[in-house]
Amino acid sequence: MLPGNNGRRGAPGRLCWRAMTSLDRLIASADNALRTVAGAVHPSRPTPADRAAAGAPLDERERRLAGALMRVNHVGEVCAQALYQAQALTAASPGLREQMDRAAREENDHLAWTQQRLAELGERASLLNPLWYAGAFAMGLLAGRFGDRVSLGFVVETERQVEQHLASHLGRLPAGDTRSRAIVEQMKDDESRHADAAERAGSTRLPLPVRWAMRGAAKVMTLTAHRI
Repeated sequence: MLPGNNGRRGAPGRLCWRAMTSLDRLIASADNALRTVAGAVHPSRPTPADRAAAGAPLDERERRLAGALMRVNHVGEVCAQALYQAQALTAASPGLREQMDRAAREENDHLAWTQQRLAELGERASLLNPLWYAGAFAMGLLAGRFGDRVSLGFVVETERQVEQHLASHLGRLPAGDTRSRAIVEQMKDDESRHADAAERAGSTRLPLPVRWAMRGAAKVMTLTAHRI
């Protein structure tokens, strides 16, 4: 499959990404967008839910709460695909494009895991996923236009916010929902590694008003996706 697509893995894809023309990357990004929004995603790693100990059966209230929280997490992964695709398109250095591509492939695992868990809980994905993807893609393009250091700073701030968000979900998920909790814990660990990698790559700290705006946008998305 084209580099940048869901379901790719391994070094050959990264090498192809380096050799692609701008038009090729645009086509690959469009393909990724369609697959992400349509739910045609496949993980490269087994779901952490399968390693979780058996939990207590969920009552209806717990099931609905877990479903709403996992829908929010799924929206976050839809946005992550858009952000990394856009930032890979605007990256000045091939090394940064490859770094964004690697992170996107791990985020694709998260996307597939949360989608699977939503199905298990009998819940649907957000009806606004095309809108979330488009908005996040625009933000990623804007960040990338300010240069690689700012783009990396955007990754750091985004991933730190997501890490905090996932930690809050671990406090809200029903204790008996061990499958959802295992997924969220692995996602949290991965997001932390992505932020650390971006910092090591030379990120610059974003201005405080920008960080506040990002938090505000994330809150709107979270509150909306919880229900729609």
